[in-house]
Amino acid sequence: MRALRLIWVGRLKEPFFREACDHYLHKLGRSCPLKEVVVKDAPAKLPEPDRVAHEGREIVRRLEPKDIVICLDERGIRPTSRELAKLLGNWWESPGRTAALCIGGPFGLSAEVKARAEITLSLSPLTLPHDLARVVLLEQLYRAASILAGSPYHHD
Repeated sequence: MRALRLIWVGRLKEPFFREACDHYLHKLGRSCPLKEVVVKDAPAKLPEPDRVAHEGREIVRRLEPKDIVICLDERGIRPTSRELAKLLGNWWESPGRTAALCIGGPFGLSAEVKARAEITLSLSPLTLPHDLARVVLLEQLYRAASILAGSPYHHD
């Protein structure tokens, strides 16, 4: 199904991250329907493992049974832009299924969310702040959609 669900933890705190995300959400939204789902941060008073587990339960609650769950984690595969375009095309061609891309909070994704993943992607071998990871992911998804459309946006 030619649609994407973007599930991430926490609101963007800095206006420049929100502006960058809005920019790419708008551009990507021309290629496919998008649904952005923001999961509330777990209480900061919780220990790190409890925060990750709490946020993970909230992400899983928002997943549909037929979703193609894609987790973002620095230990995932690192596709090129063209390889990501091929993946995106495959996700879009899956009848009755929607790609659900998940970015966790500051401490990452829970084992429960990772267990649901059909694929885990890395945007970089570096650890990125989750706000910046959203911007990078959206730009790369827009780039992948542009490649599929034959747009001149991407240069090899």
